[in-house]
Amino acid sequence: MSASKSETTNALGPDEPEREGAGSEEPAPVPGAELLAALLDGMDAALCAFDADGAITHWNREAERILGWSPEEAVGRRGFAGWAVRTADAGEVQARLMAAMDAPGRQVHEFALLRKDGGRVLVRTQSARVLGADGKPTGVYCAFSEVHAQIDLERSIALSEALFEDASWGVVLVDVDLRPTVVNGHAARALGAGRTSPLGRPLGELVVQGVEELEGALHHVLAEGAPRGLADLWVTLSTSQGEQRRCWRSGFLRLASPLAEEPVPLGVGWLFHDVTESKLAGQEADRLRFRSSQLHRAGRAAAECEDPMEAATAYLDFALAGFADHALIDLTDRDGERLIRAAATPRGAPGPCMPVAGGGIPVRYPPGHPALQSADRNGSVRASAPAGGAAGAKGDWAAERQWPRDAVHALCTVLRSRGRTLGVLTFLRGQGRPAFERADAVYAESVGVLAGAALDLARVTRGE
Repeated sequence: MSASKSETTNALGPDEPEREGAGSEEPAPVPGAELLAALLDGMDAALCAFDADGAITHWNREAERILGWSPEEAVGRRGFAGWAVRTADAGEVQARLMAAMDAPGRQVHEFALLRKDGGRVLVRTQSARVLGADGKPTGVYCAFSEVHAQIDLERSIALSEALFEDASWGVVLVDVDLRPTVVNGHAARALGAGRTSPLGRPLGELVVQGVEELEGALHHVLAEGAPRGLADLWVTLSTSQGEQRRCWRSGFLRLASPLAEEPVPLGVGWLFHDVTESKLAGQEADRLRFRSSQLHRAGRAAAECEDPMEAATAYLDFALAGFADHALIDLTDRDGERLIRAAATPRGAPGPCMPVAGGGIPVRYPPGHPALQSADRNGSVRASAPAGGAAGAKGDWAAERQWPRDAVHALCTVLRSRGRTLGVLTFLRGQGRPAFERADAVYAESVGVLAGAALDLARVTRGE
C-alpha cells in the first residue's frame, strides 16, 4: 500500500489532462513526500485518491496487490473506465465515488472491479472528500479491500464483541503477568465480582483455593502453547454466602500479536464453563455404584462365614473402603441400657474390624454421647470436632468420646433386628476427610441393617 516518491505531492495531485497511458513526468520531491509515501506503503488497506476532475493522484501498494495495476500505470488516469471497471459500469461507479465531494463523512459502497489479468474482484470501498486549505473540497480519497477480507474482519470483531457480551462461557483475558485485563459478563458473575473490579488484580485475590493449578495452566500456555483438550479445574471462591467450591471446565488460547514479525505472547485467553453440578452428579453416581458393589461383595463374603460375628465384621470391612477410617460395634447388655464394645478396627494403622475382649464392661460414654443419642432415637447421628481448633484440641475431643484421637468426624447408626435395638455402629473419619453427609448416613444405615441381622444371629446361636 504505497505511492512512489515520484508520484506523491503535497496537494491532491497535479492538474493534468485525461490520458490513457502511464503517469506523467516525475515531479521534484517536496518536503514530507518521503514520509507520506512510507505511510501509504505501510497501510493494510488499498488506497487511491482523485482530484476534483476525477483523475487518480495516489495509488498505493495494496491497491496494486489487489488489482495488479502498478502506481505508474494508475496515477494520472481519469476514473476507472476501460481498465479497472467495465465500461458499462464506469459511469455509475465514478458518480458514486465522486459524490463524496458533496457529502460530509464517509460513504460505503461495494463495486466489482477488474484486475489487470481480466478477473473480477468484489471490493468494499469507503470514500470521503478531501478539503483544501480554504475548506473547499478538492478531491476524494477511497480506501478499499476485498469483500471477503472485510467480512472476515467484521466476523472477527463481531465474535469478539459476542464473547465479551453475550457468551454463555466465561471469558477472561490475562496478560503475561497473569492479571485479568478483560472479563466478560458471565465470568464476572462466576467470580462474584464486577467486570472492572477484577482487572489488574492477582488471581489469588479472586480465587481462595485452586489458584496454583490455574496459574500453572496459564504459565504452561504462555510457555508452550494451548493444550489440546479441556481441563476441569476445582476452585474455591469467597462469596457473600461464604466459600463455594466450583468446578470450571476450562480451555486456554495463547494470544500473540499479529503485527510482530515473530509471535510475541500478549497473554492468554481463558474460557471456562461451570460444570459443578454435573461433576457432583457424576461423582455421586460413581460413589453409589461403588458402594452398591461393596455391599454385594460383602454379602457374598458374609455368606461364607460360619461365625455370624465374623460375618458382621466382614460387612464393616467392605464398608470402610473409601468411606471411613475406623469402625466400632457397641452392643447393648442384657438389660438393654448400656453399651459394651464388641468389635473395632485398630486405633493405629488401618486394619480389619475384629472382635474385642472387653469382659462385658460397659463403654464409658458420657451423657449426650452421639452413640447414646443414636440408640435413643433409633436413627443416625452425625458429629464433628469444632472447626478451626488445634490438632491437640481435636484429639481431646475424640478421646473424651472414647474414640481414636485422630477422629474428627463421626457417624453413629443404630443396629436393629426383629424389632429390637441390638447396639450402635460407629464410623469415624480423620482430619483429611470431609464431614459425614446425609447420603453417608443412608449408606451406614444399609450396612447397619446387614450387620444387625448377623449380630442377631450371633446372639441366637450363643443362646442369648
